[in-house]
Amino acid sequence: MEWVGAISEAVNYIEEHITEDITMYDVAGHVHVSPFFFHKGFGILCGYTLTEYIRYRRLALAGQELLADDSTVMELAAKYGYDSPDSFTKAFTRFHGHTPSSVRRDNAMIKDFAPLKLAISLTGGYTMDYTMVKKEAFTVLGVSREFSYTNAKRDIPLFWEEHFASGNGKYVCGMYGINIDPQMGNDRFSYLIADIYNPSAGIPIGMEVKTIPAFMWAVFPCKGALSQSMQTVNTRIFSEWLPSQRDYEFAAGYCIEMYDDAGKYPDRTADVNYYAEIWIPVRKKQ
Repeated sequence: MEWVGAISEAVNYIEEHITEDITMYDVAGHVHVSPFFFHKGFGILCGYTLTEYIRYRRLALAGQELLADDSTVMELAAKYGYDSPDSFTKAFTRFHGHTPSSVRRDNAMIKDFAPLKLAISLTGGYTMDYTMVKKEAFTVLGVSREFSYTNAKRDIPLFWEEHFASGNGKYVCGMYGINIDPQMGNDRFSYLIADIYNPSAGIPIGMEVKTIPAFMWAVFPCKGALSQSMQTVNTRIFSEWLPSQRDYEFAAGYCIEMYDDAGKYPDRTADVNYYAEIWIPVRKKQ
């Protein structure tokens, strides 16, 4: 199944099972995409994590039902996967801006959150720089932590802040940010802040050595202020480059971001000329 088609089918599957206890692994399995890449691609293309999307759809539907029939808060909480009426009320109020009681009693406004729909438009004719590099296995030194797919977008930047605040930047400058999920089916993955390993320098306490396997890598340059340039290139990888590929597909649960030395640029990572790369392991389609 092509990537954009897989997202569309995933949205249909969510709608059909919206009141069930569905997880990212159920949805990714249904569309035959590894959880590792499904999580990344869904968030980039849709603008929400899968967990956020399901939560917003459930709360929107709960709001509709609150206005349309006599369902109690307890019934709606149970139907849409909340442990208690209190937890449902808190989530409902954050999303809609009003409590369930004020919606029903005072006809307070509620928010809609429509299901995503695949829009077909005439695109293409674009240029996107990339290269294919066959790279032998290489070894890095770094500090790692496990993250859940659900909270990774929030927690990984905090991990970088903690790394430098602790003084570990004097041992590992952070040339690479490496996502690792070899089985591509876990609910958590490892993330490594790393540099190339120098055996003569030893291994500082709390750090580890990791070997990255040999792969053919699709390498995408990112030029400009770091957060914006990487976000733009990531979006184009999933929305333009990957769907257009006839010969290559993802090969394994690795994704590497390579960062140039920020000290070389007047405005560091915010500089208009700052350079970074995204590496994705690929293989020939069978």
